Amino acid sequence: MKKIVILISGRGSNLQAILSAQLPCSIAAVISNRADAEGLAIAQQHGIATRVVPHRDYADRASFDAALAQVIDSYQPDLLVLAGFMRILTAEFVNHYTGKLINIHPSLLPAYTGMNTHERALHDGVKIHGCTVHFVTPDLDHGPIIIQAAVPVLSHDNAQTLAERVLREEHRIYAQAIRWLCTDQVTLNAQGKVISNRPEHADTALVAPHME
Repeated sequence: MKKIVILISGRGSNLQAILSAQLPCSIAAVISNRADAEGLAIAQQHGIATRVVPHRDYADRASFDAALAQVIDSYQPDLLVLAGFMRILTAEFVNHYTGKLINIHPSLLPAYTGMNTHERALHDGVKIHGCTVHFVTPDLDHGPIIIQAAVPVLSHDNAQTLAERVLREEHRIYAQAIRWLCTDQVTLNAQGKVISNRPEHADTALVAPHME
């Protein structure tokens, strides 16, 4: 059974969804850069080891990332999962975990990289928005895509209502991506391309607004 380590910074809603999915893998540890992250209590309630590596204890990103990697490597994970980990990682850290490090982003990448994705989608008037699980590379929010989910943008939406709709899909697809990776149904090849042995369906589509 593959081992995963999960990195968090806050409330741990994606962590909770991952735990609820009862995935075919062992969660070796949940690590946070914040001692007050609510997700740590969730992990402890499930009997999962927790560690805190406070980023403010380090002079720069490189020294923090080095300390964080040392803690992570003590668990020898097969997969490293960013679940609301609010730190930009150095290229050295990312390259150390090539093919093992995944993230979820609240947009349909490559659209709306970075922050404030829901506000930007509303400003641009897009009709379909969503979320993406991807491998992490040094190029922020541009790693190979594993799975995406799309939701309609409604006329009365604000950033909060749209974020809530997207978050529900985040909870679904992150657990699914981890399940695929833990069972070798999805892999990253030497060329940096996601390879899947899952069946594909040509008729899968979301149209917004709804067509009568």
